[in-house]
Amino acid sequence: MLELRGIAAGYGGAPVLREVSFTVPKGSLTALIGPNGCGKTTLLRAAARQLPLLAGEILLDGRPVSSYGRTEFARKAAFMPQVRSVPAITAGALVAHGRFPHLGFSRRLRPEDRAAVQAAMEATGVADWANRDLRALSGGERQRVYLAMALAQDTDLILLDEPTTYLDPGRQFELLDLIASLPGRGKTVVMVLHDLSHALRYSTQLLLLEQGRLVQRGTPEELYTGGQLDRVFGIRSRRAPDGSYYFLPPSV
Repeated sequence: MLELRGIAAGYGGAPVLREVSFTVPKGSLTALIGPNGCGKTTLLRAAARQLPLLAGEILLDGRPVSSYGRTEFARKAAFMPQVRSVPAITAGALVAHGRFPHLGFSRRLRPEDRAAVQAAMEATGVADWANRDLRALSGGERQRVYLAMALAQDTDLILLDEPTTYLDPGRQFELLDLIASLPGRGKTVVMVLHDLSHALRYSTQLLLLEQGRLVQRGTPEELYTGGQLDRVFGIRSRRAPDGSYYFLPPSV
């Protein structure tokens, strides 16, 4: 569904990513992992057309992303950045913005659009906040509202940059359980995750980046047993009897 072919991307003409190539299968949940500054967010922004490429090509459903019109692309892919402004708007009105690519010239919500907004808010547990000012919500609450907006957009591809930012541990699991259910609804998810245990637990495919290059791609089991994860992060990976993962300093 999403394919990157030898891409380079960066800022001010200086590449952060170099010669990155991989494919994201339809209906998969892919996690981008790697040390700070390795290019995870840069890669996600490039895939979302928020950052021009310096080299290479990105394809979505076999077409270069550059060939899509703005509205057409917004019907195919939703992007939830980690850092964003907090507008003076209600939570419900923000989620409704996710329907804009589907509206006609009148820009008015139809019954089916309102139903999509309501379903997205219920799925993310924010329906009771519909009339609350977004600025009055906590960072974690706003994070869930922005995810609801991405779901209301009803795209095949969802790109998420650190979706668990600001969330308490219990809320992190709730949100990740919801995200993990999306492939079963026909969605393809690519997300940046900082927490390695979450990445190994929830993803079907992991992409390990180091200094702007892709050093390993595989299943959680392949990343756990391959040795690159420990080398890149300077840790010792361990798996508990219940299947969860934890990490130790290399000297332990």
